[in-house]
Amino acid sequence: MSKSLVAKHAQGKSEQDEIFAVSHAAQAKAKIVGKENIVNASIGAFLDPQGNLITLPTVAQTLAGLPFEDTAAYAPIAGLPGFIETAINVTFQEYKPDAYLAGIATPGGTGAIHHAIWNYTNEGDTYLTTDWFWGPYRTMAREMLRNLDTFPTFDEQGNFNLQACLEKVKNLSQVQQNVLLIINSPAHNPTGYSLTYEEWEQLVEGLKGLAENQENNFILFVDIAYLDFAPPGSRKFFRLFSNLPANLLVIVGFSMSKGYTMYGYRSGCMIGISSDKDVIAEFYNVNQYSNRATWSNGTRSAMRCLEELGKNPELMARVNQEREEYRLSLEQRAKTFLEEANTVGLEVCPYHAGFFITVPTVKAKEIALKLQEENLFIVPLKRGLRIAICAIPAEKIKGMATKIKKAKDELGG
Repeated sequence: MSKSLVAKHAQGKSEQDEIFAVSHAAQAKAKIVGKENIVNASIGAFLDPQGNLITLPTVAQTLAGLPFEDTAAYAPIAGLPGFIETAINVTFQEYKPDAYLAGIATPGGTGAIHHAIWNYTNEGDTYLTTDWFWGPYRTMAREMLRNLDTFPTFDEQGNFNLQACLEKVKNLSQVQQNVLLIINSPAHNPTGYSLTYEEWEQLVEGLKGLAENQENNFILFVDIAYLDFAPPGSRKFFRLFSNLPANLLVIVGFSMSKGYTMYGYRSGCMIGISSDKDVIAEFYNVNQYSNRATWSNGTRSAMRCLEELGKNPELMARVNQEREEYRLSLEQRAKTFLEEANTVGLEVCPYHAGFFITVPTVKAKEIALKLQEENLFIVPLKRGLRIAICAIPAEKIKGMATKIKKAKDELGG
């Protein structure tokens, strides 16, 4: 290309989606050797043994029962009030923090992250997350003329590296006024790690201590995309967000994609938590404005579906029961893989729950390509292999860890 027509800030933007590239390769190989002989551990969606998307029947029935003339209408810019109320209720359940709360509808959790970056950091600013992270965190930094910096996710004992996190937050606060920290927990993507209640407690206390200087604003974004696939009791840490300093804002990114199997409906909610009424009023105003300035309003059908579920405790109980069956199935899949990994000596990142297990390696690309020769398709990351345990039927999991360990040993990774 001899001449670029895009604006200067947009020049050079390009990114290959590794996940879909691996999945496409798996589909192509399946045409040759048969679908039944392929293990496609690339797509981050819950699949049945036939490779079809698993959905929650009660969610599907509720959605199908909504009048088209209702779901086809525009939703309010900030989202349907009933949807916002239900999103807050299902997020916190009995652990709702003692604070002012407000919600803004967004297209999935991604929309909530976008607004947090755009409205709580300045152009050229840096925001923080763990060094194992969901790739689009960095993509959004490039798109919005920000920078992403990381700290080691784990300490030497395999626990959350609280010291590294707080040091990074403190150092960043010395060069910019607002510090945005993104924590993806529980059931972290891509490692499956979940901060313990005690780790959350120490993190919140550390941020409160830093906020005492009153010169900085601290924004903690909690990405809970996989919350509903974490064990019961995983919401307890939300109570720690009560009575925080006014210059410490917490934003929780609720998503319907995984927990309600509505991936393509792109429905989520960013929930602001603050001890200061004015901070929450500002949160509502600026993020509603950003809705209008970007995607305008969200998908009304998904909002109405959650609203209807929220009105009917019996329906919501059925949804929770259906999801729990799948959560237990996922738990068993992970257990099978991890037990074999332990037996053969395959190192994995600490895993507690969620859709993914990650194998650290410096030769991810080479190992992933070698495994494709054995009809095992895994997504290579910069520092490891991401295994979508959610996409693999139970009967195909046995033997995977052994194959990965063998390929690692052969390639010296």
